[in-house]
Amino acid sequence: MPVPEFVLRLREKIGHELLMLPGVCGLVFNEAGEVLLERRSDTGKWAVIGGMLEPGEAPADGVVREVFEETGVQVEPQRITGVYNTPVITYPNGDRAQYVITTFYCTPLSGTPHVHDEESLEVRYFAIDALPEGLSEQHRLRIQHAREPGHGAMFHYEGRWRDR
Repeated sequence: MPVPEFVLRLREKIGHELLMLPGVCGLVFNEAGEVLLERRSDTGKWAVIGGMLEPGEAPADGVVREVFEETGVQVEPQRITGVYNTPVITYPNGDRAQYVITTFYCTPLSGTPHVHDEESLEVRYFAIDALPEGLSEQHRLRIQHAREPGHGAMFHYEGRWRDR
């Protein structure tokens, strides 16, 4: 994925210093209760669908855009299921970033999942009890939180996960 222009402009000023950036994640569940995942082209690993927000973009609009760009599926966000920090990531060029991810439970409206951009090698639905090997614990946790009935949005506070 190309680095967004606004990040390139920031990097001209701050070099490789740590940037906190907003992102979104769309947990798309079909009628069978399966979750849509992508196998990323940069790592070869399966992951939840998501990406960085653009300046001025509302998180719900961003998740709709990201899911469509990566999978060709139009979705409707239903609710926020959690807010998460990623670990600090150091990219091969030395840039450091950490993302604050707003995660949405989404329902598919139209489109058949397929590789829709250069960020994915594969996209498909997985049964919850048959998630792919190599899916990170962080992504498994987001899926788990989204499927827990009766919870508000999950967030980490004082060393534990809370929903209110």
